[in-house]
Amino acid sequence: MHSPSASPAQSLPSSKLAQARSFLFVPGNRPERFAKALDSGADAVIIDLEDAVPLDAKDAARAALAAAWAGFAAGQRARLLVRVNPAGTPWHEADLAALGHLPGLGAVMLPKAENPQQLEHAFMASGVPVLPLIESAEGVGQMDAIARAQGVLRLGLGHIDLQADLRIICGPDEAELAPIRLAMVVASRRAGLPAPVDGVTTATTDAQVLAQDAQRSRRFGFGAKLCIHPAQVAGVHQALAPTEAECAWAERVLAAEVEARGGAFSVDGKMVDPPVLLLARQILQTPRA
Repeated sequence: MHSPSASPAQSLPSSKLAQARSFLFVPGNRPERFAKALDSGADAVIIDLEDAVPLDAKDAARAALAAAWAGFAAGQRARLLVRVNPAGTPWHEADLAALGHLPGLGAVMLPKAENPQQLEHAFMASGVPVLPLIESAEGVGQMDAIARAQGVLRLGLGHIDLQADLRIICGPDEAELAPIRLAMVVASRRAGLPAPVDGVTTATTDAQVLAQDAQRSRRFGFGAKLCIHPAQVAGVHQALAPTEAECAWAERVLAAEVEARGGAFSVDGKMVDPPVLLLARQILQTPRA
């Protein structure tokens, strides 16, 4: 079994999953799809033992994952997460125990996370970083504490389950969830975590809806998005990347800074101060599509 790091805060940011932009789900009971998911271009792949697997196939899915593990290269294993069944379900502890036999696993995804104790238990039991999904009123209420729990990699939003739990009926723009999205970004920032992971777009064949959803994710400060179909990956990467116009502006700002040699200056008729310089640098450091 893996041994959790004595200093998780120092080791977790180096994980490839901390910078991943796309997290693609694949059902745990469909091992023939694992390789296709890894070849999809997604930064990370989530082998799902929870919602995608029928109740009578949970044990078989866990066994299929164990059987497939030897076929994954080290680089592939680092990109993999396993979404276990939630705490309190009959399969939760067995799922966590099985992860100890998957050397090189990138992280465990914990659905319906509601308190830091659940996160710390998952981290200690599995020996890998944990990505909690906030999917309930209690999870929202405990979000700051969850973000600061030992072993947490970054936060994720399960907005469909959350809507059901809160009895919210969202419009197409999901404006009703804006306070929760902002709160998740703030909680992540306060805890020193990477930008959080936004929820799925269920319209798997509508590129325009996907683009709008992912652009909203970026505006709110999310750094990644969950995907449920390989065709969504490229669109997510495109929407989360800075535009050509934004990059050109940032390059003009930094070039003007050099020319100003520490003096006051403006770009495109607007004053440039330290926060604007920081924004320009952040834009140029963000991965392109």
